[in-house]
Parts: sequence; structure tokens; C-alpha cells
Amino acid sequence: MARAWLIYNPAAGRFPAGPLLQRAAKVLLDSGWKVSIRKTTSGRDLPELARQAAERGMDAVFVAGGDGSVGQVAEALAGRQTALAVLPSGTANVWAQELGLPRLSWTHWFALEEAARRLAHGEERMVDLGLCNGRSFLLWAGVGLDGEVVNNIEPRERWEKSLAVAVYATQILWHSLGWEGVHLRVEADGQVWEGRYLIAVASNIRAYAGGFLELAPEAKVDDGLLDFWLVGGESMRDAVTRVLQIFMGWHVEAQGVVHFRAAEAWFHASRPLPLHLDGEPAAGTPPLHFMVKRKALRVLVPKEGWPAVFSGPAETDGSEA
Repeated sequence: MARAWLIYNPAAGRFPAGPLLQRAAKVLLDSGWKVSIRKTTSGRDLPELARQAAERGMDAVFVAGGDGSVGQVAEALAGRQTALAVLPSGTANVWAQELGLPRLSWTHWFALEEAARRLAHGEERMVDLGLCNGRSFLLWAGVGLDGEVVNNIEPRERWEKSLAVAVYATQILWHSLGWEGVHLRVEADGQVWEGRYLIAVASNIRAYAGGFLELAPEAKVDDGLLDFWLVGGESMRDAVTRVLQIFMGWHVEAQGVVHFRAAEAWFHASRPLPLHLDGEPAAGTPPLHFMVKRKALRVLVPKEGWPAVFSGPAETDGSEA
């Protein structure tokens, strides 16, 4: 019988997910899992719970939360035999979106049960983790205007998270009024780019900005590479133009946008940079060194089909295990 801990912070997310998690746990139990529910009083305790679960030989840790919680647990489980599974109940649930899992919302109250049902009979895959100055991220790391916004709006009250898209969009516009971009010198694979950028992102997945935009349409989470995007600009007008370009998919060929794929890169700047890791605020003291830990994390994904964020179907010869 497979064993798992289901961990969550009852104060996190847009909804009080506790009662719904009991139903999700029952789905796992009915599917042959032995599940223990562990809750915290702070999101900072989630990584420690995940490490304890791995040390006790759990097959999986189901984390109920958003991308910040998922990123913290991913870092704790890196290099271990315990798989990460997500029950998407946070503010943004981009990792769940990439896996094709339903997300808890005002119109989908049974999303956690459905996600549990699909993951209960799922399969393990190995995925890459990014590193920024030694700190892990599963989805992305970003500096610039988005990092400035994240560092100003987090942490948020639950009522604010219920208006997540509106709040984020308003903050982007507000901060872009006086935004002059960040001056960066970026080095990777013997090439150098230097300029003033609205944002500079190292992405492990396709979606960005809470899943609202598809920034890196060709990104794969298991290819040993990060997709780097240097989006030029220094004004509110530039910010609005870039958002529209990304929304329409025109940014890939747009003048002033640099895209490259690499396993390692350096960001140089003359001052500290506003930074976020998986949507959580972080200190960004340059130089920022980005690199990939290839296939460093086990994740549980739905078995039917394969999410487009992977390079292909799961290997069946056990070579990834």
C-alpha cells in the first residue's frame, strides 16, 4: 500500500480548504493509499514537514496550496525518493495548470477530489529544478517589474487573494508608472547581452504571471535547460505593449525581446534586484547565478496522456527512477 502525507497551511490560499481536503484524503484512501493529514500554522513549516515525510519513507507528499507552497516543498524533496503531488488550492496554481489538473475555484468546489482521484492512479516523472544563487525554484525566477510587484504585495490577506488577477494587474500598472527597467549584463554559453529590461526571467515551464500568459511556449520541465527571457523596456507604455505581445504570442519574434535556452547563466547588475522565486519574494543580490539540476525531483502526474510541459511520454524501462 502506497503511503503519503497530505500537508497544508489552513491560513493559505483563497479558500479555507480544510474540509475539502478531508474529502480529497478519502478519495486517496479509497484508491488504496494510506494517508496522514498534517497541517501547519505557517507556510514556512511546509518544507520541514516534507523532509520529515521523506525521512519516514513516504511514497509521496501531497501539498495543498499554490505555487509558492509547491516550490518550497519541491526544494525540500529534491534528490529524495518521495514524490511531490499537488492538490491545487492556492491563489495561483500554475504547476497544476501545466499538469492539466483542475483547480479549486468558486465554480469548481470538487477540484481537490478530482485532482486526488487523478493523482491516486498517476505515475512518477522526474523533473528539473532551477537554482538561483543556490536557492531552488520549480517554475521560474524573475527579476525586474514582476519581482518588484511580488515583493510589494506579498504576503496578502485571504480577501486580497480572491481578487488575485485584478490586484496583480493593478500593481503592475501602478509600479510601471515610474519604472525605468533594470540594467543587466547577462552571460550564457559564451554570449553576452546588455541592456535595460522590464523583466528578466529564467523559466522552467510555459506559463507565467499566474498562468495568465504563455511566456515560454516551447519550455520543457525535463530537458536540462532553462528558458531565459529578457524583455526590453523602461516605461508604462513599454509594459502594456509587452503584456499585449505576450498575450497574443507575438513576443517570440518581437524586437527588443531576447530569448535563449541554457543550463547556466549569470545576471550582473550594479545594485540589488527585485526578485521572486516561484512567485514568492526573495532577495536578489547580484551577480545572480542560474543553473539547472537535471531531473532532480520526483513528481506525481496524471497517468492519462502526458502534459505538454514534458518532452514526451514517461519512460517505461525504469531509467528515470
